[in-house]
Amino acid sequence: MTALDLSSPVAVVGTGTMGQGIAQVALVAGHPVRLYDAVPGRAREAADGIVARLDRLVAKERLTAADRDAARARLRPVDDLAGLADCALVVEAVLERLDVKQELFRALEDVVGDDCLLATNTSSLSVTAIGGALRVPGRFVGLHFFNPAPLLPLVEVVSGFATEVAHATRAYETARAWGKTPVACADTPGFIVNRIARPFYAEAFAVYESQGADPATIDAVLRESGGFRMGAFELTDLIGQDVNESVTHSVWQAFFQDVRFTPSLAQRRLVESGRLGRKSGRGWYDYSDHSDHSARSGSGSGSDSDRTDGAGRFEPHTAEQAAPPAYVVAEGDLGPASDLLALIREAGIQVRAEDEDNGTRLVLPGGGQLVLADGQTSVEFRDVVYFDLALDYREAGRIALSHSQDTSPQTVAEATGLFQALGKKVSVIGDVPGMIVARTVARIIDLAHEAVAKGVATEEDIDTAMRLGVNYPLGPLEWSRRLGGTWACSVLDNLHECDPSGRYAPSLALYRHAYTSDKREGTS
Repeated sequence: MTALDLSSPVAVVGTGTMGQGIAQVALVAGHPVRLYDAVPGRAREAADGIVARLDRLVAKERLTAADRDAARARLRPVDDLAGLADCALVVEAVLERLDVKQELFRALEDVVGDDCLLATNTSSLSVTAIGGALRVPGRFVGLHFFNPAPLLPLVEVVSGFATEVAHATRAYETARAWGKTPVACADTPGFIVNRIARPFYAEAFAVYESQGADPATIDAVLRESGGFRMGAFELTDLIGQDVNESVTHSVWQAFFQDVRFTPSLAQRRLVESGRLGRKSGRGWYDYSDHSDHSARSGSGSGSDSDRTDGAGRFEPHTAEQAAPPAYVVAEGDLGPASDLLALIREAGIQVRAEDEDNGTRLVLPGGGQLVLADGQTSVEFRDVVYFDLALDYREAGRIALSHSQDTSPQTVAEATGLFQALGKKVSVIGDVPGMIVARTVARIIDLAHEAVAKGVATEEDIDTAMRLGVNYPLGPLEWSRRLGGTWACSVLDNLHECDPSGRYAPSLALYRHAYTSDKREGTS
């Protein structure tokens, strides 16, 4: 099946921010658009709001005045569902309640023709469950747009258990004809993005709850070392703590309270206190205009976070300047951190290489060891400082270090001075297994491999969805290939030993991938 013809009317039911955005996308693509809202007068207000946004696009020269006028002529609010009778596609964007959506679609079936494609924009409910109330469930799909819909390119096209392939294909091709980047996925809790993104939030909150680091430091490490656009704390403040927690809770419940998706108690307390983020003036950070406000952001132990002027952020913990070591001894190639060896040499620090089977560490002049985060803790070893994973060690602006209370101050100072000599800011956090970036990336990779193995989506669609939907610097499968087939499984195995709750147990899919990779590399 091909995309809907541009002469086919498209309806949007529910005229909040998302509904208006979807309507604008269909309208600018060239369709006649009908708007309906259960609240009297709201559809007309929404139409006025859409036209105002089109006016702004004209003022910015992103849309011609003629195209604006034509779009305005195609836009029509209606007072009841009967006004949608001639539509070829109806997209619902109403309250996230199963009973409300089911009732709406039952009513729509009495109005539209049997060939009308019905779609829900739900982000957290089961497409199968919503469509299960329908007389013709085969023409029901999920079209999950991301907010703001006119700007963000990704659309998850979700097939419920009863969705017919031809209708899913028509929805996919229509989204693509609208200038979007569609990805196809099965009806699974969280679909692609909201399923695989859970560890990005969960692991940051876990580090905070374990007193490993404060929110500002964790966010800075995720941005400046991990390459993420925003840190987990600032992003959830932007999304809304209540909204983010609701999605997490929904995915957790839908997976029968799988420990890997367990919500954060710290976030629950934030929501209970009414600190919902930017929209309430305070979340993890304070967004009030009072420059003399001195309250902290709920920092963990060892933090020296201070609020920045007017930004609502707090300064991350950054170590004082330390002297660099005169040399380091490289045992092995450092694996994913092998680029560091060239950077160290460029900084004028001698690198003495020693061949050692499976060696992946640097030995400092004082005898201490510097090791890439592997899911273990410094307390398990004598005089070890761990350093976190970076997306690109050359480009990273900050590196996190962790150590136990038994690590010698000389080793900590030499490790700190080494990275500072490479032009990096250094954040020293608590003795957290897997640190910040490494544990987060390992878990994201694991969920991605599991999703592929369970037929949720293809590798290509998963990588596309995570890059476009949440701005990840790499798709998780691309990250997996870059880090090596066994890396994520090894990190999670070690984390599972530290925390045998099951939260970090590698999935069977990741275990198989690691085993196959290890076997291939061993015979090459």
